[in-house]
Amino acid sequence: MKIKYFEDTDTAHMEFSDHDVVETREINENLSIDLDAQGNVVNMTIEHASIQADMRELAFSRIAAEG
Repeated sequence: MKIKYFEDTDTAHMEFSDHDVVETREINENLSIDLDAQGNVVNMTIEHASIQADMRELAFSRIAAEG
């Protein structure tokens, strides 16, 4: 997974896989997702990201499966 933030356009772009994009769905005017042939999310783009999300900090936590 890769996350890029472009300050000049205030856009956040998350890449979940390197699969080919076959469809882009606009969720709302600030959020779109790209899907592969199986309907899996490939990318997500957030416009006006500093307003839509707190872009000052990014935290990642991996929670191990129990058992």
